[in-house]
Amino acid sequence: MRSKATYTSLIIAVICLLMTSCNGDKKRVHDAAHYKTMVVSRKDMTLSQQYSARLTGRQIVEVRPQITGNITRICTGEGQTVKRGQTLFIIDQTPYQAALEVAVANRKTAEAKLATAEMNYKGDVQLRDNSVVSDFSLETTRHALLEAEAGLAQAKAQEKNARWQLSCTEVKSPVDGVASMIPWHVGALVSSTISEPLVTVADDHEMYAYFSISEQFALQLIGRYGSSTDFIRQAPAVRLRLASGAEYSQAGHIDAVSGTVDSSTGAVTLRATFPNPDHLLRDGGSATIIVPTHREQSIVVPQEATYELQNRTFVYRVINGKTKATPVKLFSQNNGHEYIVEDGLNVGDTIIAEGAGLLKEGIEVKSE
Repeated sequence: MRSKATYTSLIIAVICLLMTSCNGDKKRVHDAAHYKTMVVSRKDMTLSQQYSARLTGRQIVEVRPQITGNITRICTGEGQTVKRGQTLFIIDQTPYQAALEVAVANRKTAEAKLATAEMNYKGDVQLRDNSVVSDFSLETTRHALLEAEAGLAQAKAQEKNARWQLSCTEVKSPVDGVASMIPWHVGALVSSTISEPLVTVADDHEMYAYFSISEQFALQLIGRYGSSTDFIRQAPAVRLRLASGAEYSQAGHIDAVSGTVDSSTGAVTLRATFPNPDHLLRDGGSATIIVPTHREQSIVVPQEATYELQNRTFVYRVINGKTKATPVKLFSQNNGHEYIVEDGLNVGDTIIAEGAGLLKEGIEVKSE
């Protein structure tokens, strides 16, 4: 019996020893867990920021008649390319042709009257030299000559105006571009006071993309180059994503920065110019402009290496094998999975690379 009891006690002791050993292993694993770490270094990084943009043609002209009359012919089609000086509409020329003929006749009459007045005046000058007519008679003839000269000048002005009005019956395009929809039809009565233009011509060989950025980012962006002028001259090319989701094939460049801040939104407006050789971009369209920002030799960390607490961002540095919460200052832009650290870390620091939000200060760390 004693031998059996001794054997049983020995078995129990072995089991207890094994359990103690297992618990010790678990404790050691818990005390020094494995976490993914990284050593902080520098690298070049290009970030892209996207903004909603409004597209406009380089020059948009509303074409309106300068005279009153009925449209007798429409000489262009909707959406067609037109050239500067090309006739777009013809307005009834009959009354203006008649007015020109009257003006020409009046001018010829005035020329005849002037010729008669000049002849009378020259004759009276000779007669006055021979004391045949009085000074009063000569002065009367001179006044008649001046009146005839004024009459001819007035007739010429009326003829010029009549010719101009007749030329206005052919409504021409003032610029190269593409015609809009045409809301008017042959026979419609139009005038210079119509509320809706005959047609709008958009010069779309180059397109402007207007977009807005925050005042803070504008100051950072321009401050990096020294001035608005230097920024416009040195800024990298920008890209455009169309409403369809496709990326536009032609790169653009920022060529204007507003000198004022919108008081209601706190935004600064910028303009980028894009070539439009295939007329794919249209006036009034919408798109997304993609503005790159290049940062050289920056400290970059994964987003998963950071966590936020009370509106501050932290990372965990590994110091003497334990986690140490460290506040960092981040650049305002990111690429969706990495941050640029402007302050708080140094090259060579070891940090927790992922899962920072699940850790706490003072945890023992074994690097992976």
